[in-house]
Amino acid sequence: MPSASSAPTRDSLAATLFPQSAASAPVEWSVSEGLVPYPDALAAMDRRVAAIADGTAPEAVWLLEHPPLYTAGTSAQPEDLVDQRFPVFEAGRGGQFTYHGPGQRVAYVMLDLKRRTPDVRRYVSALESWLIGTLSAFNITGERREDRVGVWVPRHGAEDKIAAIGIRLRRWVTFHGISLNVEPDLSHFTGIVPCGVREHGVTSFADLGLPVTMPEVDAVLRVAFEEVFGPTVLAPPLV
Repeated sequence: MPSASSAPTRDSLAATLFPQSAASAPVEWSVSEGLVPYPDALAAMDRRVAAIADGTAPEAVWLLEHPPLYTAGTSAQPEDLVDQRFPVFEAGRGGQFTYHGPGQRVAYVMLDLKRRTPDVRRYVSALESWLIGTLSAFNITGERREDRVGVWVPRHGAEDKIAAIGIRLRRWVTFHGISLNVEPDLSHFTGIVPCGVREHGVTSFADLGLPVTMPEVDAVLRVAFEEVFGPTVLAPPLV
């Protein structure tokens, strides 16, 4: 029996890809223009997740931006809402408080883990690998941490969070997903304790001195996603 020290870490699990079964259709990849209201996004995800679970729709990744808002995950602590300057929504996903707003790429990922690997830990690790691969293409060193979810950038003896992960599963179909800070207003994060982590800050492509466009990031996200999760095909946005 393996010892506790030989148990797989998220680093070792990340070396394994997370492909779909050979019989599965490509993942539908869609991008919304403009700002999508959060309740509309939740409703659209609910519908699509139900259809995927019923076998009547293919898996999907939906890229969008939201108006400025805070979301509360299932572990959110009231004291972590420091300044309610924006609307707060109960997200239903795991995790604590997070911020969404213009300049942040949100990707809602709806995959059927029964067609892949029904292992939530490995799925989260695969999401981190996707983000780290995306950042690497822009010469940003993104790192994972065993004690907290997300992707972190080492900076001058400290580290800042550049991407958050929050997921939920229903009938083994995933929803919610990731958020990547491209050029959001970082002062908006000060209204919350992001993900309950007080000792570290947040950063973005722009904060790191990389003025990239959202379409440039989207193109790299798609390539990096396919390296981890398999082929995609363009599709209309969910709303």
